Amino acid sequence: MMTEEEARDVVIETLKNIAPEIAHEDLRHDRPLRYQVDLDSMDWLNFLLGLNKRLGIEIPESDYSRLITLDDVVDYLLSKVG
Repeated sequence: MMTEEEARDVVIETLKNIAPEIAHEDLRHDRPLRYQVDLDSMDWLNFLLGLNKRLGIEIPESDYSRLITLDDVVDYLLSKVG
C-alpha cells in the first residue's frame, strides 16, 4: 500500500525527469499542475507515461481530464494502487 507522501514523491520525481528546473516546494497542490510547471501536451503525456512506467499503473486517455492538480494526480494514483 502506497502512502500519500510516497505517491506525492513519485509524482514530483517523475515531473523532475520531464522538467528538471521545477522547484517542487513552490508547487501549489490546488492549482493546475500542467500550467505551474509549464508542460506542453507532449511533456504532459511523457509525465503520465513516466508514472505508468514507474508504478505500472495504466492511465487511460479517458482519465486525463481528471488529472488537473497535484492532489488530483496523487489521489488518482492512490485509488489505483490501493
